[in-house]
Amino acid sequence: MLPTLDDLIVVFDKGLRTVFAPAQSLRPVPGEGLAEAEMTGEQRAHVAALMRVNHSGEICAQALYQGQALTARNPDARAALERAAQEETEHLAWTERRIGELGGRKSLLNPAWYAGSFAFGALAGLLGDRWNLGFLAETERQVVKHLEGHLQRLPAADEKSRAVLEQMKEDEARHATSAITHGGGDLPEPAKLGMRLSSKVMTETAYWI
Repeated sequence: MLPTLDDLIVVFDKGLRTVFAPAQSLRPVPGEGLAEAEMTGEQRAHVAALMRVNHSGEICAQALYQGQALTARNPDARAALERAAQEETEHLAWTERRIGELGGRKSLLNPAWYAGSFAFGALAGLLGDRWNLGFLAETERQVVKHLEGHLQRLPAADEKSRAVLEQMKEDEARHATSAITHGGGDLPEPAKLGMRLSSKVMTETAYWI
């Protein structure tokens, strides 16, 4: 079923809120009660850049899920995507707050990340729910690996950032499992490779811009 005009208006509103409005979290921010670690200026800038990458990744995740939900055919698949999107909104809030605490800034390219990811998500939805959910599962698997890499790159003393990334990693792994449970298929290897390459471009660019 094609999206209605009302659906498009709602999605446009969500897109504006995702990119430009402060995100809100229903859950407590992980590590909120932990003391700020003593770090050098260089370390703080490095962690802020890592968090900027993760924040941009969550912008992409919101766009992907919103695009996928817009074109998903099965109500169960759409509900699974919308539940994942809600938790990704919380991740957006957590990373945005941590960037602020570290004195950093968000990526200047977030509108571009959103637009490109939304297009990918809408296309995945048009391919059918099996591939739509398979795309979600593969995205989350790659995000888990990405977060594992960032956890290794954090300064050992920065427990506040570590708590945020650990909870994000747990949530993303659960999203991948949920997508498979709802009927997601395994993507062809060329599709996985393309996703890894596009993710690499985003992460390396967002670290600096």
